[in-house]
Amino acid sequence: MAQPSDVREVLQYIPQFRGKVFLVLIEAGLLPEPAVAETLLDLAVLEDLGVKLVLGVLGGDLKDLFDWTLECEIMAARVSRPITDATAIRETLDILARGQSAVIDASATGPLDGPVVDFALGIGVAKIITLLEEEILIDGAPAHAIRAAETAALEDRTNAAGVPLLRSAAAACQRGVPRVHVLNGRRQGVLVDELFSNEGVGTMVHADSYRMIRPLREEDIPELLGMIGRSVRRTKLVERTYEDIQSRIGDFHVMTIDGNVVACVALHPYPAEQCAEVACLYVKQAHEGRGYGRHLVGHAEEAAARAGIPRVFALTNRAAPFFAGLGYSQATVDVLPQRRRQQFEASGRDSLVFSKIISENPTLP
Repeated sequence: MAQPSDVREVLQYIPQFRGKVFLVLIEAGLLPEPAVAETLLDLAVLEDLGVKLVLGVLGGDLKDLFDWTLECEIMAARVSRPITDATAIRETLDILARGQSAVIDASATGPLDGPVVDFALGIGVAKIITLLEEEILIDGAPAHAIRAAETAALEDRTNAAGVPLLRSAAAACQRGVPRVHVLNGRRQGVLVDELFSNEGVGTMVHADSYRMIRPLREEDIPELLGMIGRSVRRTKLVERTYEDIQSRIGDFHVMTIDGNVVACVALHPYPAEQCAEVACLYVKQAHEGRGYGRHLVGHAEEAAARAGIPRVFALTNRAAPFFAGLGYSQATVDVLPQRRRQQFEASGRDSLVFSKIISENPTLP
C-alpha cells in the first residue's frame, strides 16, 4: 500500500507533466515482458493526467506495440510514416492535437539516433524515455541526474554497453531535448519510480539545472514552514512564523530537485560584528544522506565570503558531529553577537555553539 508521503511525492509532479509531450521508445524484445505491460498501464494513467504521449517501438513490428496500447486502453492512433520520415512530425502533432496518443514506427533507428532526436525536437518533447534491455551504469549503478556537459568525464566509469547510450543522451540534450531517461525495461514499476520521485531509478541526462540552490521566494514560504515543522516540533530548529521568514527572506536559500523544494538554509549576517549565522538547515527526510546539507552549508559560507564576512557560526543541539566534520570548532557563547547571545540565553535552548573562520582578510564595513 502506498504511504501518504509517496502520494504527496507523486502529486507534486502532476501539474508539471500536464500538457507536456513525452516520447517513449520501447525495445521490441521487451514487449512480452510483464514489466512492459505494467509500464503501458502506467502510461494510460499518464494519458488520463493530461500527458501527451508518443510511443515508438525499436527494432520490431509496430502492430505489436499498437495492439498492446489498445489492450491497455490507451487512446492511440498510428502514425502512417516512420520516425525517420520528416513528414511524420506534422501527422503526430495532428494526432496529439485531437487528444489521442500517437504510436510510431522507430524500428529503423537506434534509441537516440539523429532521426529520433530530429523528430523529438519537431514535436516539442519535454522528455525522451527509453525502455531498453541495456542500461547506463556508472560505478555499477544508475546515475539519476547527470548534466549533459559532464558526461564525457564519466565515460571511464560507465559500463561498456552504457557508453554509447550516455554519449547519445548527452548529444540529444545538447541539441535541445530537456531530459533523456534511459531505463531498464525489465524492472517492475520502472516508469512510475523514475518519473514520480525526485531521485528516480534509472539514468537521466539533462540539459537544464535539475538540482539547484536558489533564493527563497515568497510563494515557497508555506512549503518551507511545512518542511521544517517536523524538526521544530522535535526542538532541533527554532520555531519561525510566516512573518519571521518574510521579513528576512533574503537570508534564505532552498535546494530544489526537479523544481521541488527539498532542503533549506539561512545565512543571517551581523555586519557590525563581522560574522554571520548559518541557520535553519534542514533536508527532507527522503533526501537525507546525499550530501545536500554539506552543499547548503558550503553555499552559505561562499555567500558570507563574498560579502566580506570572515567568520560564521551555528547553534545546534543535534548536529554537532556534522558541523565538526565541516571544520567548525565548538565555542562559547562569547563568540556570538550581543543581540544573538541575548536571544539565545532567553530561549532556554541547550544548543552548542560552533564557529568557523572562512577568511583571514575581512572586508571592513
